[in-house]
Amino acid sequence: MEPRRRAIVATLWLAVAGVMALTLEPAVPSTAGEVARLFVVVLATFLAIVYAVDPWGVLDHGLD
Repeated sequence: MEPRRRAIVATLWLAVAGVMALTLEPAVPSTAGEVARLFVVVLATFLAIVYAVDPWGVLDHGLD
């Protein structure tokens, strides 16, 4: 994947994480919905890092 496209996708995932983070309460999650929102924030942040840095080279593997 081209670096420009990776940066765009990483930015989109960061935007998803940011929007979901705005819906979280500043306390420890107590309901299943809050836990799910926190999971989405963590997952979106992880995907943004993977797309931005590509630490294992998985985005360029076999895509020619």
